Amino acid sequence: MDTPWLDRRQLRAWIRLRAVLELLPGILDAQLRRDSGLTEFEYYTLAMLSEAPGRTLRMTELAQQTNATLPRLSHVVTRLEGRGLLERVPCPEDRRAINARLTDHGWAKVRQAAPGHVATVRHHIVDVLTDEQLDQVTAISDAILAELDPSRAVAALYTRYDEASDGDDGPPDDAEARRGDGRTDSSQA
Repeated sequence: MDTPWLDRRQLRAWIRLRAVLELLPGILDAQLRRDSGLTEFEYYTLAMLSEAPGRTLRMTELAQQTNATLPRLSHVVTRLEGRGLLERVPCPEDRRAINARLTDHGWAKVRQAAPGHVATVRHHIVDVLTDEQLDQVTAISDAILAELDPSRAVAALYTRYDEASDGDDGPPDDAEARRGDGRTDSSQA
């Protein structure tokens, strides 16, 4: 089968997308390292836990949500655990499974790192686009994601903010941190 070459329009789009994919991770990582001492992946791991019920996820679920292999995630979790930002705890539903749980110190780190991260995303993405362009980015990303993730295995990650309700703007406050299980921050450590 002969694959047709990209025409000029296709090549311009691809090369620009490739440049964004190349540059953006380094920009996000540099800001997070500078301002909070976290890599972008460490921040993302903590952020996924901060949004989970009880700030706890099974390691396998956390690996899926961060699109990481279990060995890579285990290495990062060990590092974060050593810094007191999360802890591994037995899974109450399955004795063979291990959960990762965000500690109070980890929650404080996420809340400290989030404003700078959001400012960087705003500066480099949101503030340079119109509302119409943001909608186009969403539509374009959806089309590409339909090809990359046809089974929608990780769709929950990129669709979790599709349904907005009142009060969805801004970071979660301490009341939201309880995540419906009745525990407060101090009881989760």
